Amino acid sequence: MAVTTVTLAAISGAHGVTGEVRLKLFADSIDSLKQHKSFNDGALTVKSLRPTKDGAIARFAEINDRNAAEKLRSTVLTVPREALPSLGEGEYYYSDLLGLPCVSTDGTDLGTCIAVENFGASDVLEIQRPDGKKFMVPMTADAVPEWGERILIDADFVI
Repeated sequence: MAVTTVTLAAISGAHGVTGEVRLKLFADSIDSLKQHKSFNDGALTVKSLRPTKDGAIARFAEINDRNAAEKLRSTVLTVPREALPSLGEGEYYYSDLLGLPCVSTDGTDLGTCIAVENFGASDVLEIQRPDGKKFMVPMTADAVPEWGERILIDADFVI
């Protein structure tokens, strides 16, 4: 079985001349990164990490100058799924929902969850139907009463 990885951040560019990089965070805060000592199967080892108003600044042991830092632009920082904290009732990681089959409460095969977005109010699932058309459903208890091996979507929310 392949190891599932989860992307926590991406390197957006170099910061200064000593090899530090700017990070775009894909989590709520820098705390999600601080739990990990290395990323990308040990390829990048964290020496320091500090928050900024737009994300974070990181220094990795393997990067010693601006040129090396610039080469990492657009590199994503991943960890194994198993390295993430356990979830509470009603919580989920976006990566756990991606690729799951979606079924309506009336039994209709709706397709597959291809994205999870958040536009401010709540998470929104993007579902791709078998014919390629897409629609979105709010990730609320009314619209999505259960998820796990599949995502069950209330028929009243299906477009």
